[in-house]
Amino acid sequence: MNCSKTNENEVVQEGIQPWYKEGLRFECQRCGRCCRGEPGVVWVNKKEVEEISAFLGITKNAFAKNYLRSVNDRVSLVEYGNGDCVMYDNGCKIYDVRPSQCRSFPFWTSNLEDRSEWEKVKKTCPGIDKGNLHTIKSIEDNVKIYEGRFR
Repeated sequence: MNCSKTNENEVVQEGIQPWYKEGLRFECQRCGRCCRGEPGVVWVNKKEVEEISAFLGITKNAFAKNYLRSVNDRVSLVEYGNGDCVMYDNGCKIYDVRPSQCRSFPFWTSNLEDRSEWEKVKKTCPGIDKGNLHTIKSIEDNVKIYEGRFR
């Protein structure tokens, strides 16, 4: 196998490109479909808690008390019983400082496994295949943001 080292932490098999090598179009339509409905978790890390609480103009303790929950030794935003994110109110209340999990959507590892996974997400996300073309570098930068969200 021919491999080349592209930086300190990454080894890429030569000649093998992901299916999205030509890039992908995505532009958030601010529809909230990824923020509402199905139950789940929106992980937040310490830095994000600081940024969001400052953005909301409240202390970190007040933010934690009202908007966070512990799930398997990690911290997530609270969601309502119907699955809606606590930060969604006819739009994301913290869009400018939203967590990296939200910021990197739809460029999540699971959505990029192959074209069929991308097409599944497209059925619920009207921003897929719209807007600017994201280059492979931009997509992979978002994947790194997504994968580093627990730091």
